[in-house]
Amino acid sequence: MTNMMGAVLGRWTHTAPRETALDRFNRAMALHRSRARLAALEPHLLDDIGIDRQTAAEEASRPIWDAPDSWFR
Repeated sequence: MTNMMGAVLGRWTHTAPRETALDRFNRAMALHRSRARLAALEPHLLDDIGIDRQTAAEEASRPIWDAPDSWFR
């Protein structure tokens, strides 16, 4: 009843499920695979996405924990 009353009064609080260690590991591995694929792209494909070989190499060499916050939303 308390939760229902809170929802009616606009005080509903729902917390997102906590991220597990397995979730973090899977996300890190996906980022690693993505960067490895970027490094392996051919020059004409890099041109298609608007970056040069040097930029792709720099991104691919970044550590797993170095990712923009927007990637985790």
